[in-house]
Amino acid sequence: MSESTNSIGAISWRDLTVPNASEVREFYEAVVGWTNTPVEMGGYQDFCMNTPGTGETVAGICHARGANAGLPAQWLIYVNVVNLMKSIAECKSRGGKVLSEPKALGSGQCAVIQDPAGACVALFERKSD
Repeated sequence: MSESTNSIGAISWRDLTVPNASEVREFYEAVVGWTNTPVEMGGYQDFCMNTPGTGETVAGICHARGANAGLPAQWLIYVNVVNLMKSIAECKSRGGKVLSEPKALGSGQCAVIQDPAGACVALFERKSD
């Protein structure tokens, strides 16, 4: 990840959560040329999607199961924040909703919120070094 994707306010990741991740993965492989790396999720696999040629991982395609159950089927961006709990409190105080409570994710924690207009975004707080 480049330094710019680690900055506060930067979009650091993107993924798609759908009921039929395997079929949708095949769709994007055919349409845009991505390849995939399966990620074991305890009884099923989600997928890291990689660019052809370099194999750089650029997105995820996930099943709507476990912590992702109930998320809308749409591309979701992850935006870096300084303090996840403070951002969630601001979301609620300004008419937004929390769709997915904070959970550990890689090098930090994230939550999915919905703004007052209905758009969804994941907020990501990196662990302190």
